[in-house]
Formats: sequence, structure tokens, C-alpha cells
Amino acid sequence: MSSLSPVEAVALLISPQPGSGLPEVVGQQLADAIHLGLFDRGEQLPSEAALATQLGVSTVTLREALAMLRAQGLVETRRGRHGGTFICGPVSASLARLRARLRDTSVVELRDLGDEWSAVGGAAARLAATRASNDQITRLHQLATGLSTAKTVGDRSRAHSRFSVELALASQSERLTRAQLRLEAEAGDLLWIPTSNPLDPAAIAHDLHEIADAVGREDQGAARQLTEQRIQRDTRWLIAAHLELADQ
Repeated sequence: MSSLSPVEAVALLISPQPGSGLPEVVGQQLADAIHLGLFDRGEQLPSEAALATQLGVSTVTLREALAMLRAQGLVETRRGRHGGTFICGPVSASLARLRARLRDTSVVELRDLGDEWSAVGGAAARLAATRASNDQITRLHQLATGLSTAKTVGDRSRAHSRFSVELALASQSERLTRAQLRLEAEAGDLLWIPTSNPLDPAAIAHDLHEIADAVGREDQGAARQLTEQRIQRDTRWLIAAHLELADQ
């Protein structure tokens, strides 16, 4: 698993799920991949027949899923000789919706989320320290730098999530990659909600560079510890942000 295309990432998310042939499930997972920034703006998707085959669903199911994405403004279909379905780019969730999601998630649920996030991320980092390619290590540093320079909530969320996904890819574990994709789609954007004490992109980028450095020198223990510590800090921030929103 040295590399993973956006379509392959969606297939990982869809394949093990009950009812995964439903258009709603396929559409949501494609939407999640777009929101995570796995697809580039303007990128052309494979033909409907090819994409349906890659995702393991029927063409009818895929067509219905794409119709949902068009309605959300995530893709557009162009006719003619150079036509096809193209990515319009992620549509960032409104801050009001993100705040409502975090406010409505209990402290117990956030702590449980953090436990899973830490277990998955730590294991991925440990394995990546012995399996990552030089290109993947370079990519990790690029994503960390991208976070430090990102200006919007959406851009910060996508850069941060892409780092976590790339780290999981470097572990060469399909199960860990699938779990990381699911976690990022579920809650990755909650970390960047503006609060009275927002996360510092530069500080987190510094931590991510340290993780990438540990992976690069094949230090399994440090890679895991640094990743778990970063996620634990993120979890504490989520809980504090939840309590702040609940008091408003």
C-alpha cells in the first residue's frame, strides 16, 4: 500500500460496510473523500462503468450516488467530447453545523473517540517507522508544512487529515488505513472550530514534523509516542471546546 488513489480510498471505506450497495452510502463516502481533500479540484472521475467496478457497486447505484453529489455542489457533469464527471472541490461545512455537532457529542463519546484515534494513529505510526518509503516521508513533511500555512478552517482540516491518512498509508495496513479514513471523515473537521482557545496550526505542524522525523529515522517507539501524545492533546481540546459550546 505504498500509494492509494482517491477511488481506492473510497472503496476501502465502502467494502466492509453492511448495506454498502445503497446509493446513500456510496454517495456519503465519496463526499467524505472530497471533503478530506483526497480528490483535487477539477479532477475527472473515471467513467461510470469503471468507477462502479472499482467501488464494487452497480452502475445504477453509482449514478444515483453521483446525482446526490451534484445536488450538493461537489461534482459536475460536462457533456461533449471532453465531458465526464469532475470534482468541484470540497464544500466546507458551516461553522454553525460543526459547532452543533461538537456540542451534541458527549464528553464520554469524545473520550471514546480519542481512545480509538490514539490506538489507530499510534499503531499506524509505529508500523510506518519501518515501512514508509522516502517519498511518503517527504509527503508527510509537505503536509505538515501545508498545515502551518493554511489560512482557512477547511484548509487546515484537510491538511491535518491528509497527514493522518498518509501516515496510515505508510503503515501498509489496509485495516488501519480504513479505520483512519473513517475517523477523519467522522470528526477531523471538529478540531478546527474557532473557539476562545483555538488550536495553533504552527504548533501542531511542528508536532507533525517531529512525527515524520521519527518515521524517517525508523524510531518506532518515538513515532508512536509522539502520535499518541498529539492525539491526546487534540482530544483534550475537543472536550474543552465541547464544554465551552455547551455553556453558551
